[in-house]
Amino acid sequence: MHRSYVLFTLLISLTFIVTSNAETHGVVLLYHHVAKNTPPSTSISPENFREHLEFLRDNNFNIISLDEMVDQLQAGEQLPDKSVAITFDDGYSSIYETAFPMLQLFGFPFTLFLSTGPIDRQQANYISWEQIREMSDAGVIIANHMVEHPYMLDKRPQESQVDWLDRLEKELLSAEARIEGETGQSHRYLAYPYGEFDTPIKSMLEKNNFIGFAQNSGALGAKSDFLALPRYPLASVYANLETARIKFDTKSFDVELLEPKSPVTSVRNPSATLRFNPDEHNLSQIGCFADSKAIPMNWLDREQGIVKLDPADNYAGRRWRYICTAPIPGEERFYWHSVQWIKTD
Repeated sequence: MHRSYVLFTLLISLTFIVTSNAETHGVVLLYHHVAKNTPPSTSISPENFREHLEFLRDNNFNIISLDEMVDQLQAGEQLPDKSVAITFDDGYSSIYETAFPMLQLFGFPFTLFLSTGPIDRQQANYISWEQIREMSDAGVIIANHMVEHPYMLDKRPQESQVDWLDRLEKELLSAEARIEGETGQSHRYLAYPYGEFDTPIKSMLEKNNFIGFAQNSGALGAKSDFLALPRYPLASVYANLETARIKFDTKSFDVELLEPKSPVTSVRNPSATLRFNPDEHNLSQIGCFADSKAIPMNWLDREQGIVKLDPADNYAGRRWRYICTAPIPGEERFYWHSVQWIKTD
């Protein structure tokens, strides 16, 4: 056999292997405290956090920077399969004292979303700017979590819509300038405090060329909403490796939320209308849930993949979500998408 033909065949085979191991999907993990003496709702123990890192290392996950994930997905380019980005919110001292050394040991990049006010005040249990600069110099991405970690949806008494958005915009840009002044970094990423946002807030971010990160669970894809990208919060009961490992390995649905466009609701059992791509997904295998119970699914147009979720139950709390999943054919993995709801009163 001619040598050039052999080389050509080898190149084709290698190209197929590289392509078949690439995806337009990624997963972003969210942590807060890595400690045992902090609020359980936002904490993971150091032992459990190490278990997460060991599992990611030992099971062929590709831990990449948030920049790489966002840039590749926005460009519609492929990522290595099983790509994961690690993020932390707020700026608690355990991130520097416990998580940072572990992540350096594993060689994993990560992103820290900072609320700058508590750091400027040297508030107890928060890291210092000196520690932040040390992490920044080590390659950690430092990004925006507003100045005072506000409930962004809450207006002040007598505050108009224009004044409310102007106040949020000033706080957003103030935090970004503070981070840039201390670290030289300005990525124009915002992690919404408490994961709360609505359509006007997203529009304000878009006007200022920001990308938004929420706290509703799910994988990222090229068609994701880059003004409200999902992340998997991993704290309290959700820090358990047996449930977390399923989330690490998820892929993004090809799905569009048709109605409503805003997560803010005035009722406790809002309906949602979604369109799943029937060419990409087996519609009969999609299930949607809230509080671990199935939500009735009314297929308005199965041929087009349009379904309406009509829950019968009422949901408690200020925030909740509907989660839709489906098994990925031929793999022990799932597609995962969630719809965020916020009732401010």
